[in-house]
Amino acid sequence: MVEGGMKCIKYLLFVFNLIFVIAAIGLIIIGALVQTRFHEYFDFFGGKFNGAAILLIIVGVVIFMIAFFGCCGAIRENYICTMVFAVMLIVIFILELAGGIAGFVLRNSLEGEVRDLMMEAQKNYNDTQHEGVTKTWDEVQRKFKCCGVVNYTDWNDNERLHGGVPDSCCLEFSEGCGKAPVNPGKIYDKGCLDFTVNWAKDNIYIVGAAGIGLAFIQIVGIIFACCLARSIKKEYEVV
Repeated sequence: MVEGGMKCIKYLLFVFNLIFVIAAIGLIIIGALVQTRFHEYFDFFGGKFNGAAILLIIVGVVIFMIAFFGCCGAIRENYICTMVFAVMLIVIFILELAGGIAGFVLRNSLEGEVRDLMMEAQKNYNDTQHEGVTKTWDEVQRKFKCCGVVNYTDWNDNERLHGGVPDSCCLEFSEGCGKAPVNPGKIYDKGCLDFTVNWAKDNIYIVGAAGIGLAFIQIVGIIFACCLARSIKKEYEVV
C-alpha cells in the first residue's frame, strides 16, 4: 500500500516537473517579450522594466535547473535530491511573494515616476546626443495619438522647437507640421502620461498573473516533493 502510494506520488511529481519546465520556458518567453515591448520606452521608465525582464529570464532559467533536481529525486527516489528540490522551490516562492508585495506597494508611485521621467526626456527631444529620446517620444505620440506629458503646451519648455511641437503631434502628419505657430485644432489634444501609465500597468498585470500562476504550481510541487521525501525516508527506515 505504502509502496503503491509512493509510486503514485513519484509519477505525479515527475509530471509536475514537466509542467514546471513548461512554466519556466513560459517565464523566459514573457521576460523576452517584456524586454522587447518596453525597449522603446526605457527612456520613460528608466532601467526598471529592463531589470524586471532580465530577472524574469533569470528566474525562468533557475526554475528550469531546479526541475532537474525534482526529476532526479522522483525517478531515482533520492531523498536528498527531492529535499533540495523542495527547499529551492520554497526559496523561489518566498522571493516571488516578496517581489509581488513590493510591486503592489510601489505600483501607486508609477504615475509620479513616469511623469518625472517623461518631463526630463522631453527636454532632450531633438538633441543629437539623445536620439533615442526623440524616437521614443515620436513612437509614443503616434501610437497613443497624444502630445506632450499633460498636453501640447508642455513642449514650450523645449527651446529647440522654438515654440512648436514635434511633427508626431499632428493629426495629419507631414514634415514641419508642428512648427510654430501651433494650431491646437490640428494636433492631438490629450497628453501621453495617462496612456503610457495605463499601458505599463496592463503589461505589469500580465506579468503578475503569470507569477501568481507559477506560485500556485510551486505550492503543489512543494507538497508533492515533501510527500515523496517522507515516503522515501520511511522506506529506508523500514529497510
